[in-house]
Amino acid sequence: MALPTFAPPVAPSPGTSHAPTVNLWEAEFGDGYSQPTPKGMNHIRRKVSLKWDGLSYDQMRAIVDFFENMGGNRPFSFQPYGEPTPRKWTCKDWTYSADAPWKVTAELVQSFTTAT
Repeated sequence: MALPTFAPPVAPSPGTSHAPTVNLWEAEFGDGYSQPTPKGMNHIRRKVSLKWDGLSYDQMRAIVDFFENMGGNRPFSFQPYGEPTPRKWTCKDWTYSADAPWKVTAELVQSFTTAT
């Protein structure tokens, strides 16, 4: 089964932010010396915050419907601005406005799962 691709009807508004999380084991020794070691081979997990401002109702619904269909646990492919290649993501946190002009915000977290 092919990985769904997130193709929003309009590009996100300016202000995309990238916030990777680095997961390390760290042994503290004294005098400020420490020895960090990665926790697993995927110890850097990317997180991207996106927002869309001034959307039409149909554009807002298309974005929200995609995230709802993914259910917060199904991965999808997307290439955010500033990323060199498409990556696998999940999105379990998004908000949208109830009135015009419609807005959507979403936080995508890199997925390393093998499930599609």
